Amino acid sequence: MKTIRWGIIGCGDVTEVKSGPAFQKADNSTLVAVMRRDADRARDYARRHGVPRWHADAEDIIAAKDIDAVYIATRPDSHHDYVLRCAKAGKAVYVEKPMAMTYGQCIEMVTTCRSHGVPVFVAYYRRAMPYLLKVKELLDEGRIGRVCAVSTSFLERLPPAADIAGGALPWRLDPVFCGGGIFFDTVCHNFDLLDFLFGPVIEARGFPVNRVGAYTPPDTVTASYAFESGVRGSGTWCFAAERNAESNEIIGTEGSIVFHPFSFAPIRLIRAGQVTEFPIVNPPHVQQPLIQTIVDELNGKGVCPSQGVSAARTAWVVETILSGAYL
Repeated sequence: MKTIRWGIIGCGDVTEVKSGPAFQKADNSTLVAVMRRDADRARDYARRHGVPRWHADAEDIIAAKDIDAVYIATRPDSHHDYVLRCAKAGKAVYVEKPMAMTYGQCIEMVTTCRSHGVPVFVAYYRRAMPYLLKVKELLDEGRIGRVCAVSTSFLERLPPAADIAGGALPWRLDPVFCGGGIFFDTVCHNFDLLDFLFGPVIEARGFPVNRVGAYTPPDTVTASYAFESGVRGSGTWCFAAERNAESNEIIGTEGSIVFHPFSFAPIRLIRAGQVTEFPIVNPPHVQQPLIQTIVDELNGKGVCPSQGVSAARTAWVVETILSGAYL
């Protein structure tokens, strides 16, 4: 089995712990080079993480003969361009979520990678984490009977006033860089894991609104959706709430499962009034299990559960829900 040689485009915060070290710790994987437009920061990252080489130009990663696969960890507005360039250079691609700014861009990325014979994977890493795999195990074992519905609630306080004062918004709240704001950047994780558990969403309707006016994208969204499997879903997301809280409840004919895919509080199985808790410990580098599946697939062993095709489905759901006017 060969060692997959990686390069990173965009070695920012997400690569410090969540993902970057995993490329060196996964079996049959090594991190050859990193890139950041700020040369000093690229050099510092390489020094601190023991990476042999650093660059300030993405083309040095894309064109490198000693790199087999590229991890794109930049803002969503640049994903489309970098993925197409990597595909044309014959490099396998692992791109951060959200996959791109629009569903149309996602489809073009999948099509271009396919035409150049390279795979595209997306960083919906919860699909490979022990936490979500436990939820799936409980469902597959039929512990709550036939699944009827799933309900999602996500509450979050507004960002500190200093972070949004004077129009100087963080990139996640700037539509130029991140489409529909926090819903676009964060809630895509939730829809992707629901796709993993229940299959594709075939119909969705959303009601996005900006109730507080602290920034342009919606701060409150409600939605309902139908899965191809027959399961029905609904959700409420408010990013101007007085507290932080999040949960998903899967309702079945013989019980329910409550889980928390962001805080990772213990999973609760509720049957006949009895509650069984399953505390699950996260790996230190949460993307490592998914990265391992990518390395294994590139070596012809197994299949990564987070492909460009499934991520594009998630992009369609998010885009459809956000298609309503922001009031």
